[in-house]
Amino acid sequence: MLTLVIETATAACSVALIADGRVVARDHDAVGRGHAERLVPMIAALPDGGRAPRILVDCGPGSFTGIRVGIAAARGLALGWGSTVHGFSSLALIAAGAQAREPEALAVVIEGGHGEVFMQRFSAPLEALAPAVSLRPEAALRALGGLPAIGSGVHRLAAIDPRFAGTDALPDAGDAVYLPPAFAALPPRPVYGRAPDAKPQPPR
Repeated sequence: MLTLVIETATAACSVALIADGRVVARDHDAVGRGHAERLVPMIAALPDGGRAPRILVDCGPGSFTGIRVGIAAARGLALGWGSTVHGFSSLALIAAGAQAREPEALAVVIEGGHGEVFMQRFSAPLEALAPAVSLRPEAALRALGGLPAIGSGVHRLAAIDPRFAGTDALPDAGDAVYLPPAFAALPPRPVYGRAPDAKPQPPR
């Protein structure tokens, strides 16, 4: 089945079309901000405007705004096209791509905001060893348990321990081709990974 993959949960804005276990077309750009402006033109530039009977979208954790942009786009397209829509984790996507190149247990560490990082450890073949957590870098460094790390947050660990070596990486929609089915079946709703910054005002 042809699948459109949407990834906007981090500094990357990334889309791909996948069919029969291969990437048909893809686009990937480390935009930092401005996902809402970049996403629709990237999808439109795919073959047949990206139209697919199945849509996969990154539900997080990552940027609050980026997550919402991707999920809103996925839901809107699914409604217009009559497609099904499911979600995946940004952390699992990075792990799947890394393990496709080097099949080993690892930890994924990405930027989490407010000086924290999102972290999750995975075995090989891809299985979560623990839930995703938001930690201060020093706590994440202790929680690695000797595993190699990959992701946009590894530089924060290296700033604490110069002996630490990790690989900087952002999620890439094309790597969804490596996701096991169980990791591509999340409900299409946000997984923020930590409490929102804004707090509702108590009633007067």
